[in-house]
Amino acid sequence: MTKTSHPIRCHWATSDELLRDYHDTEWGVSLHDDRALFEFLCLEGAQAGLSWRTVLAKREHYRKVFHNFDIARVAAMKDRELEKLLLDPGIIRNRLKVNATRDNAIAALRVIDEVGSLDSYLWSFVDGKPLVNRWRDKSEVPASTPLSDRMSKELKKRGFRFVGTTICYSLLQATGMVNDHLVGCFRYKLAAVKK
Repeated sequence: MTKTSHPIRCHWATSDELLRDYHDTEWGVSLHDDRALFEFLCLEGAQAGLSWRTVLAKREHYRKVFHNFDIARVAAMKDRELEKLLLDPGIIRNRLKVNATRDNAIAALRVIDEVGSLDSYLWSFVDGKPLVNRWRDKSEVPASTPLSDRMSKELKKRGFRFVGTTICYSLLQATGMVNDHLVGCFRYKLAAVKK
């Protein structure tokens, strides 16, 4: 087998096709679309206590029931709609997480009204450009950092929910604000290139 048929990937994306595809095309790519950033914020929160694989497998259904993460439409969802979702096996049926999706949309609209975009606000935590780490081994990659601590504290102040420091660090990684691909991973140098 040639190297091109089996590229070197980050450890968590080697044995599962869904994770491999996500790793190879999305994880660590700089993301600047408000809707997409909101989607990741919500999905990272839904992951709390679960595997990212579980959330990815349900992602399309989340998009369907949460209006493709249109922030204004999610903010306008009624209690009865959220209650109905608690019976839907296509999402993670946790009342706090389901309700947090609407609460986060409301908080995001306030941020957009104040700052101009969710993109500007979230990227301000890294001064508008990705932080590039140089991890050589998976044991070096942190679960949280002082940056994610600060982001978590600020998001909570603004009314966001399910935004603990570990969730915030995952958000930073997923949306390319932090490049945590291992140096040996084929995506390390490509992470800032949008596919």
